Parts: sequence; C-alpha cells; structure tokens
Amino acid sequence: MIKLIGVPFDANSSFLKGPSYAPPRIRLMEKEGSANAYAENGVEIVENRNYQDCGDISFMDSSPKKAFNTIKNEIQRLLKDDSRVLSIGGDHSISYPIISAFAEKYEQLNVLHLDAHADLYDSFDNNPYSHASPFARIMEHKKVSSLTQVGIRTLNTHQREQAAKFGVTMIEMKDFNLDFVQDLRGPLYISLDLDVLDPAFVPGVSHYEPGGMSTRELISIIQRIPDGVEVVGADIVEYNPMRDVHNTTAMVAYKLMKELMAKMA
Repeated sequence: MIKLIGVPFDANSSFLKGPSYAPPRIRLMEKEGSANAYAENGVEIVENRNYQDCGDISFMDSSPKKAFNTIKNEIQRLLKDDSRVLSIGGDHSISYPIISAFAEKYEQLNVLHLDAHADLYDSFDNNPYSHASPFARIMEHKKVSSLTQVGIRTLNTHQREQAAKFGVTMIEMKDFNLDFVQDLRGPLYISLDLDVLDPAFVPGVSHYEPGGMSTRELISIIQRIPDGVEVVGADIVEYNPMRDVHNTTAMVAYKLMKELMAKMA
C-alpha cells in the first residue's frame, strides 16, 4: 500500500509563502471529478484501493529544528510497515527530514532530484534548514548513496563547488536528455520540485525559472525508470496555490501524483 501524507509547511521559504496551502488543493483535483483517476499505464489510482490518505502533518511549532523532527518522526512512523510513502508539500525544506527517515530505513538509498534549483546552499539567509539547502544537508551527512539532479538551470559558483564536493551527478537543463534514466539504481527516492517545469506549464510556483522541461518530458522520466528499479518513496513540493491560475498547477501536480503512484505500486 502507498501512503499519501500532506506536509503543509513553508516556514523555510526564502521568497514567498503559500506552499503550505498545497496539499488540500492537490487533493481537490481528484475529488472535483474533472479528470479520471487512471495513470497512463492503465492503473486506476483510487484511495483505499492502492493508496491510503493519511491526512496532513500538524505543526505545533514552525521553528526549523522542531519542524524537522516533527516531519522525520511522522515519516518514520509511516515507514514501519514497509509501505511506500508519497509526500505532498510544502516547500522543499521538507525533503531533508523525509529523506533522512528513508535513509535510515533503506541502506544505499539513491535520490533523483528534479528541480530548476540545485538546493545545495551551505546556508541560505543564515538558515541551514532553508528550502535552498536540503540537499547540502543530506549530502554532508552522507545520508544517501547517490544524488542525481535533473533540470537544473540556476547554478552559481557556490553551488557548482558544492556539487563537485559532494559528487553529485547533474544533468543541467541546457544538456537535458533522457539517457540518465537507464543509470538510475534502487532503492530510489524521487524528489519533485514543480519548478523543474517551465513556468508556462506551472504558473503556481514561487520561483519562476524560464527554460524548463515540459510536462510530457517530466512524465517520460517517471515512466521510463526501469522496472527493476524499486521506487520506495517520493515528494511533490513547491506548489504555491496563491500564484496558481484556474488550478492549472494543481492539476499538473495531481497528474504527477498518479504517475508516481503507478510507478511505486
């Protein structure tokens, strides 16, 4: 069974708030009935049939350290029975505690990170828990076996140095092709920041970064992950309903949620 958990947290966002409102809006796309529940491989994604909705994590304190512990503890609880877990955020800082929990469950965990931004800042705005820093924390603590970043198109000197320091495999958007998919290894965790897509496809994100991939290219990445690669978990982050237009981005997130669940099933 796949467990769906909402992580309505955006206190570590550096630019705009709003991703904390994302989980219920994404769920609404299923409930309103404008699209059917089938993934493109023919699997119907239905609550209580192939996934369980575990609601949203509650935050009594939004301080970065306490939020980290709250998220990590909840993910660890969900993983106790060997379920797959799909998290919907939330800003990208939530991936640090989530992946920390997965790394304790799965030895030699590999991470596929899809994003316009590398999120490798040592400390952004003097906040080591910033949504611009989760993969610096993950890599410096040696929590995963490998990190593959795809779609990146905002690298500065510091982040290039960080990527080299941590041995990150990076496919920048200017060099994008699908060849890397065949090199992915399991167990695999997928962290999907919606701004990996060009802003034309996702108006509801906080950081517009032109030159991104299309929705079809992103779906193709998910679908072409080899059958022998076990996808144990994923997150969809950085959807900001406050900037969305006619729920366009919410529907993209729902589509991607179905495709991820079909791959995880």
